[in-house]
Amino acid sequence: MPPPIDFCSNDYLGFARSESLASLSTQNLKSLTNIKNGSGGSRLLSGNTAYTEQTEQFIAHFHSFDAGLIFNSGYDANLGLLSAVPQRGDTIITDELIHASIIDGCRLSHATRYKFAHNNLNDLAAKLKLSNGNIFVVVESVYSMDGDFAPLTEISALCEQYAANLIVDEAHAIGIFGTQGKGLVHQGNLQTKVFATVVTFGKALGGHGAIVLGSKDLRHYLINFSRPFIYTTATPIHNITAIKAAYQLLAEVDINIIQEKIALFRKLARDQNLNILESSSAIQGIIYPSNVRAKNAAQILQNKGFDVRAILSPTVPSGKERLRICIHTYNTTEEIVSLVKEIKEING
Repeated sequence: MPPPIDFCSNDYLGFARSESLASLSTQNLKSLTNIKNGSGGSRLLSGNTAYTEQTEQFIAHFHSFDAGLIFNSGYDANLGLLSAVPQRGDTIITDELIHASIIDGCRLSHATRYKFAHNNLNDLAAKLKLSNGNIFVVVESVYSMDGDFAPLTEISALCEQYAANLIVDEAHAIGIFGTQGKGLVHQGNLQTKVFATVVTFGKALGGHGAIVLGSKDLRHYLINFSRPFIYTTATPIHNITAIKAAYQLLAEVDINIIQEKIALFRKLARDQNLNILESSSAIQGIIYPSNVRAKNAAQILQNKGFDVRAILSPTVPSGKERLRICIHTYNTTEEIVSLVKEIKEING
């Protein structure tokens, strides 16, 4: 049997399967000397390389930040940033739909944490008025389950008003939005307005790991105080060359291609009166009223050769269970049309 048609993975631009990326990564690796299979230790001991630091600066420059620090995963980056910077007596305010890695980082910080209603600026302002110490507001530019955007410009203005530090997780925006896929922080020209941005490499960039972008002072602080950075074996050099290759290719990507495919899916879904979430990102959701209905729909689609997964409560609120559908540059028009047709038939 042929492999199922991928409407599930976060490989939005097809980089994870890209022969061009694999070839460029190999070229990058061959340009280096004394290459080891593994790094051999943490970056503060034997695991650091000049190439890794050069790649960090290359990425920071690409996104128009002063500096960056690579972590072994997006989870590690959020955990490392939020467990190290906010202190007891400080305040962290997060959107209620924030990622689990951010929640865990907040817990380890011992700072006071408030949640504000999703994308609700009035509720955010109310929480800001209650805050003490150094204040950190943490949002995702594109939310991983609903696929909608944070109002970054307005949130940034509120943070400026209340002297709060804005942290933005750009995991699902990189490669999809902004010039050369630089993300929504760059698109909004907010680089000087945010305290830190977290960019992950395991989604549109097709690799693994993440980087925290911000000031040089932030980078130096994390090197010395971020436990998930200090006490782990550094990522091997062949992973760093793949990250560098992904950024070299990203500079050449025509993001209109993914935008056109997203628009096609949304038009077809609306034409068929499907209960679709409002999202112009690569993350699309078809809502069902129960876990059973969502699981049943996903199973039927999988049996028909579509790799689509159900997201169930309590991961999402009860009554908003869904098919989480990811659109990719390699999904053909015929595949997208067939998927919508099958979902319509399931729904009756």
